[in-house]
Amino acid sequence: MRILTIGKNDAGQRLDKFLTKAVKGLPFSMMYKDIRTKKIKVNRKRAEANQLLVEGDEIQLFIKDEFFDVPEKDDGALAAIRPKLSIVYEDDNIMLLNKRPGVLVHEDTAGGENTLILHIKAYLYQKGEYDPASEQSFAPALCNRIDRNTGGIVIAAKNAEALRVMNEKIKENETSKFYLCAVRGKMPRRTETLTGYLLKDAATNTVRVADQPFRGAKNIVTRYTVKAERGGNSLLEVELITGRTHQIRAHMAHIGHPLLGDGKYGENRQDRAKGYKFQALYAYRLRFDFKDDSGALGYLKGKEFSIPREDVWFLRDFA
Repeated sequence: MRILTIGKNDAGQRLDKFLTKAVKGLPFSMMYKDIRTKKIKVNRKRAEANQLLVEGDEIQLFIKDEFFDVPEKDDGALAAIRPKLSIVYEDDNIMLLNKRPGVLVHEDTAGGENTLILHIKAYLYQKGEYDPASEQSFAPALCNRIDRNTGGIVIAAKNAEALRVMNEKIKENETSKFYLCAVRGKMPRRTETLTGYLLKDAATNTVRVADQPFRGAKNIVTRYTVKAERGGNSLLEVELITGRTHQIRAHMAHIGHPLLGDGKYGENRQDRAKGYKFQALYAYRLRFDFKDDSGALGYLKGKEFSIPREDVWFLRDFA
């Protein structure tokens, strides 16, 4: 028998979700069977797969040792990395990072180790704020993602409670994200709220936008304000009212104003000749519009953070 004690970063999870992370060698089907047949108990009582765990709970597992025999966590790899992070803000619960264009937030299907989340883990490990050997189910995690070739603010949670709360705030639209982008042409209005419908094609990793509803599409709302015009192009501040895949890039292209440097939705060959290696898009400002100041992250209510203008590389063409 093995006993797992629920720590602070494990609490608040369903039993089955915790076990998939804490006992990686245990097949899903066997896990559910073992819960039903009382080979897995909580506090020596019959357990339910969906019951929520609290700090201090003890899980008794009457299962073979081989299911626990997974490769040890490699702390040495985290110690060897020299973290390269541009930190916008940090406290005991979260970090705000300025992700540079070209940097992956997570590993892609091809693998690779030079990712933002790996550098965050290494940074926190070397500070003594994260010890993977002592964690059963939690690792520092990102609350939002940004495309590889887009730059901007990414939120990282340093503990499980911060991750849960921030994900809920994002889900409930209690954060506001503002982007700067450079697009082709002059906009028809100085400011406008665009609406439309977007459908993602996972096979091609592209999206399609239309003005009218169509099967499978989700509604999108994109608000822009013209900040400057130079050389027949426009610099926009864009607020994402909805946050869909490639929303800004595809919506702007749909109305005839693709982003400069955009290889999927724009005229990339001409733009590359002018030095645009990435799409001209930067998530430069973030505001926490929390409805109240209670809870683990309540102190962030009303706070706003932004990237220095000199870090938004394409502003050079609108100076």
